[in-house]
Amino acid sequence: MVHSYLSTNGGNPGKPKICAVSYLNTAPLVWGLLHGPQKDAADLEFAVPSECARRVVGGEADLGIVPVIEMDRHGLTPVSSLCIACRGPVRSILLFTRKPWEEIGTLAADAGSRTSVELARIVLRERFGAAPRVEAMPPDLSRMLAEADAALLIGDAALAVEPEASGLEWLDLGQAWLELTGLPMVFAVWAGRGGAAMDGVEEVLEGSFSYGWASLDAIIKSEADSRGFSRELVAGYFERNVVFRMGAAERAGLEAYLAAARRLDGAERAARGIADDDAERSRRAVPQR
Repeated sequence: MVHSYLSTNGGNPGKPKICAVSYLNTAPLVWGLLHGPQKDAADLEFAVPSECARRVVGGEADLGIVPVIEMDRHGLTPVSSLCIACRGPVRSILLFTRKPWEEIGTLAADAGSRTSVELARIVLRERFGAAPRVEAMPPDLSRMLAEADAALLIGDAALAVEPEASGLEWLDLGQAWLELTGLPMVFAVWAGRGGAAMDGVEEVLEGSFSYGWASLDAIIKSEADSRGFSRELVAGYFERNVVFRMGAAERAGLEAYLAAARRLDGAERAARGIADDDAERSRRAVPQR
């Protein structure tokens, strides 16, 4: 299991400090850093995507697998064309509800990946006209739907659910994005703050992925066994769902996603401004005694 090899990165000031995501989808990217020729090239630690971003932004790590929404908001620098993306169903980012999608008012979400949370909000708004309030919750589908209208599962928590057998309405957000835009969806990239720590790191990352992709059979066996998934699920996930290289279509999808996120943010700011103005007018209309 990839995140069982946590490094404390305490005593190697000459090596880049790398924060990788602890989900299944990063295993081919980091396999060489864990088991291959790149093993001693960096100090490696694992966290959920939002925490990886926080550590990079805060200077606790030199680079990491960062949600693209955080890369954009914090001005981080991509250091490789390697990424986590999809060109249709992604299988590991699933949205569930018992209600009509248009009636979703609250969304329970694991806040581990802000890119996925924003994607859910974009799809719900642009496809169904819904603008739910997001409530952070642990990834327990039954509890989430007991307390909110919809539930977003991300990463291994989503892979552990068989959506067709859930008895719920559900969307694969990779497929939903493709239907909305006709483009791939990019979720995360290797990114850092720049500077001397980035020297030579792209070669290390590329080498780690090359080693991992050549070791895919070993990854499938190891990760399936350690995470409690079937080998068929893990093999299909790597071979059909996840894209690890950003090409022209992925870049276009990334631009479209960031533009949609900015539109959503602007619309919400405008709505808050109108609400604040209305509240101020109401306050002024109350006779003072």
